[in-house]
Amino acid sequence: MALNLLPELEILAEEVGQLAGESPNEAIRHALEERKERLALRVVRGGDRKAQIRHWLETEVWPQIPAEALGRRLSRAEEDEILGYGPAGA
Repeated sequence: MALNLLPELEILAEEVGQLAGESPNEAIRHALEERKERLALRVVRGGDRKAQIRHWLETEVWPQIPAEALGRRLSRAEEDEILGYGPAGA
């Protein structure tokens, strides 16, 4: 199926393609693939989103936390370091 693109879409595809080092067709294909992936993430299959996130945390994230860090609150100095605060501020 051939697409009949509006002139402004052709110009946009050429500009994006130049920035990415791709042809206009490749730029369009990549843009559509990326959008499809983002939209697919919004679709919840086989359960509610909250349960899926909790499962991901339990199986992927929490096992990577060192045992000595579990259940321990960060000190003020540790919080400041993570946030990038120093003697001169942020």
